[in-house]
Amino acid sequence: MNQNVKITRQQAAEEAKMLEKVFDVVRFLEGDFFEQMQDDPRIGVKIGMCQCYDFWKKNKPCENCTSMKAYAEKKQKTKLEFLDADVFLVISRYLEIDDEACVMELVKHLENDTLIDTDGRDKLVGKLKGYQDKLYIDPVTGVYNRRYFEDEIRNMQNSAGVAMIDLDDFKLYNDIYGHDMGDQVLCIVADVIKNCIRKTDKLIRYGGDEFLLILSDMVRGTLRGKLRQIQEAIENATIPNCPRLKLTASIGGVISEDGKIDEAIAKADQLMYKAKDYKAQVITECDKTIFKKEKIQNKPRILIVDASEFNRAILKEILEETYEIIEADGGNEAMHKIDEYGMKISLVLLDIIMPEKDGFEVLKYMEEERLISDIPVIIISSEDSANYIRRAYEMGVSDYINRPFDANIVYQRVSNTVKLYAKQRRLMAMVTRV
Repeated sequence: MNQNVKITRQQAAEEAKMLEKVFDVVRFLEGDFFEQMQDDPRIGVKIGMCQCYDFWKKNKPCENCTSMKAYAEKKQKTKLEFLDADVFLVISRYLEIDDEACVMELVKHLENDTLIDTDGRDKLVGKLKGYQDKLYIDPVTGVYNRRYFEDEIRNMQNSAGVAMIDLDDFKLYNDIYGHDMGDQVLCIVADVIKNCIRKTDKLIRYGGDEFLLILSDMVRGTLRGKLRQIQEAIENATIPNCPRLKLTASIGGVISEDGKIDEAIAKADQLMYKAKDYKAQVITECDKTIFKKEKIQNKPRILIVDASEFNRAILKEILEETYEIIEADGGNEAMHKIDEYGMKISLVLLDIIMPEKDGFEVLKYMEEERLISDIPVIIISSEDSANYIRRAYEMGVSDYINRPFDANIVYQRVSNTVKLYAKQRRLMAMVTRV
């Protein structure tokens, strides 16, 4: 091919005629076209000058336009373009025809029997695999990334087992040990899961600490067993330099039989969040009734202390669907309940004004037993004296709810406090294990 940059129009026409014997497409793109493309990449579609959109069956500019690069760098550029199962060689050559800048674009369809030696083939495969790895592999864990899911999995039609795997308390790992340790944990978990699955299965880092697992040709009866195997393997994993740190994961799984993978992922995600309510559990579609039966045993326990049976009944009605309720009608019984259950109590709802021993005496007892910092207390009272409230906060209560009760406010404050202290307990347990 003539490598002269500056040629006449007659020379260009003669060269194009010769090249048409070799290439499927030979065309010239004027410099004005590229100037407009720089201002608006879709101008090729709008003004009809860029036939490559029709040729490559695209409705948007190429992400790696060799002609644009050849024009900008004033040199020749080459690439391979893939269209379904066909491969095309594209050569873009910068020229100045009668002193006007342009690009000659050449396209050649590579037949299946195109000759390439073994060394060249291996280099090409390696190069293409490198591009795929950069595009589809998560740099931290080495498994597939979210882009791979969007491009290759979202429209998948095969029946498969679908599981969402979420590490329990992963944010705490980062907060306590730093992000380097968090990345190490993610790598270990990814390796553990890969050791439990087949080469035909797909493991994808779906979010920060969430993994999406696609188990090809998985049947309903074996799904839970496989997910339990993965969950137990995660629990048995050892973290170098931190051997006492124990990992757990919550997993939700379903079988996708009708090809609607998005719906299956959404269902698996919902089940995974149910599993997180219990921590370190596997829940599949078949397990819903099992966990409904076990729900009472796993509810956080709340002690309601109030001399009024009516007030206790109102609070119980608000909270009993989510929490296990135990009751005390005064300070003496409250202290007996605290002795009996200890740290198995997630929260105390405590009235201040009670006969015999009042709420302040209960608070004093909890302070003496060193429980006030571990078991949160919310005061419930119609007494709105600033002195009462100030004294209660000074003795370590977490919040104050005034009567008459607003059900939404009561539920939300109780829920927020229980979750906060549950997280604090898990944090302390992790720190003391190390």
